[in-house]
Amino acid sequence: MFNQLVHILFWVAFAYCVFSVLYFLIFAIGAHFAKKEKLSNYSEPVKRIAILVPAYKEDSIILSTAKNLLSLDYPNNWYDIYIIADSFQQQTIIELKNLPVKVIEVSFENSTKTKSLNEAFKQINKQYNIALICDADNHLSDDFLRQVNCAFANGAKAIQGRRVAKNTDTEFAMLDGFSEAINNNIFRKGANALGLSSAVIGSGMAFEFDQLKNVLSEISVVSGFDKLLQFKIVQSGIKIKYLEDALVFDEKIDNAGAFQNQRKRWLLSQFTFLKRFFFKGCQQLLKGNLSYFNLAVLNNIVPPRVLLIFILFVFSLLSYFVQPHTLFFSFTALTVVYFLTLFIALPNELISKKMLPAIIQLPQAIILMVSSLFSIKKAKNVFIHTVHTKTEISNPLYNIHDK
Repeated sequence: MFNQLVHILFWVAFAYCVFSVLYFLIFAIGAHFAKKEKLSNYSEPVKRIAILVPAYKEDSIILSTAKNLLSLDYPNNWYDIYIIADSFQQQTIIELKNLPVKVIEVSFENSTKTKSLNEAFKQINKQYNIALICDADNHLSDDFLRQVNCAFANGAKAIQGRRVAKNTDTEFAMLDGFSEAINNNIFRKGANALGLSSAVIGSGMAFEFDQLKNVLSEISVVSGFDKLLQFKIVQSGIKIKYLEDALVFDEKIDNAGAFQNQRKRWLLSQFTFLKRFFFKGCQQLLKGNLSYFNLAVLNNIVPPRVLLIFILFVFSLLSYFVQPHTLFFSFTALTVVYFLTLFIALPNELISKKMLPAIIQLPQAIILMVSSLFSIKKAKNVFIHTVHTKTEISNPLYNIHDK
């Protein structure tokens, strides 16, 4: 009886892993068949844009971010920059106010992005068509706003830009950049290619101004506000468009400690939203809203990509002692398919000899991800702040320099 239960457990685990690998594989292949939508070229702006930058204790980098946003190729009188400065030093505030940006000073007992954004919307009394949310460390490509303008002028109501590595100065930063590139192809480009809404990332995302203001007023979470936001947007029938050529340069994690803290927050968000929105996602599926079901249920049922490597490795190893022929062969073959899937999902420009030092960091990343599972509850009601230090783009893959 015990042996039968063990076999059943292993086959159930295998079925779950097969589902997860096939899910990633389908979207990874879909990304390669994505057709670029031909948009009418709007050389002149038709949309007024508000760039909202919620920033918590980001004194060391916020000035470089503000200068990057001020240098974008878009008429100055058609966009404004709002720096939402939470717990900044007074000297930084003074320097920011010397720039042509709007500074909204805030301070909360328990800081969150949602609180900062909602306070900004309360204070903004100017009319805009689009609200673009960026993180304090983000730099945008010169033509970012023109691409957003063009997409909205052609009917888009929500977009997610393509986040790429701002820095590749350490092996961990490179690994983090590879991870985001894979996620872009699976959850954004691949999803759009299959007729589904793109997932958002939390920054470099733009929405109709009034709709975002109304939706955010209903959200008050410590972390994962972007997930709640996308659920509400997609539930209204809007599909989020992924703009692959609109680049958002995002600072990548360059050390193990920061990596673990960030993943701990992401794991908590995934588990929390799966539990909270599973049944609602199924209800939306019955109503024909496959995008909502995909974002609320399927995205969260499959494990994080790094964690799936660990699961496959452990079950492959143990299956050798349980059923060395069928089970061991099945898990080993599935592991190979999964690594091929990740390779398919990796953009061609990232495939080079320089990958090796980053890949060597993968075992450590797996250990950190697994250990995060045991301390995930500690992140439940705590705002985990990631410290940023990079003031310039140092990614040689992109021929874009700060002005």
